Amino acid sequence: MKKIIGLLAVSALIGLAGCAKTDPYTPAADASGEDIFYANCTKCHKPENDGKVMSLSAKMSTKEAIIEKVQKGGMTMSSFPNITGEPAQRLAEFVLKNSRAK
Repeated sequence: MKKIIGLLAVSALIGLAGCAKTDPYTPAADASGEDIFYANCTKCHKPENDGKVMSLSAKMSTKEAIIEKVQKGGMTMSSFPNITGEPAQRLAEFVLKNSRAK
């Protein structure tokens, strides 16, 4: 039984680690927020049934917080340090406009 639990734990960690890395993606200067989201974010964030792209906590409901999270990543989220400037602003605006509050 301990071996099964250990294997399940290792499998879960491997699955979570699949999204936690630095992604070298660099969007085109004129890329829309929607284009950036669907090219990269949907690898891990699946749009919800009602068409909303995700649910945001109050802490994540500002453009600045979204841009920081995108650029630095998190425990299981890849970082995208090359999404900067206007493309980052457009991505954050798209996420805010198309998300719901938790």
